[in-house]
Amino acid sequence: MSMSSSRGDQWTFLTNHARVLLQIARDPDTRLRDIATGIGITERAVQLIVADLEAAGYLTRTRIGRRNRYTIHPTVALRHPAEADHPVGDLLGAFLHREESPAPTGPESSPA
Repeated sequence: MSMSSSRGDQWTFLTNHARVLLQIARDPDTRLRDIATGIGITERAVQLIVADLEAAGYLTRTRIGRRNRYTIHPTVALRHPAEADHPVGDLLGAFLHREESPAPTGPESSPA
């Protein structure tokens, strides 16, 4: 039995809160407009998510001239009781580590 395309292709593993936090971790000087464009939600939704993340202690916003700079606090625990024994830094590290690792090159990267 196949899943209806009206539901089957709509869900994802990460929430918009996680996506916003990942975008900020990639570029602490990013604009909310750029985050919104990058993840496909409205700028207002990003504003609300950043306010949630700040209120929960996951990040701090510092005003620098007309821009904001964000500092993430990686030791704050994830919110759901099932993941509360893991800091948010673990989640960020899982995604950011992969992005920073260069692709293997040369003869040692070829399967034997």
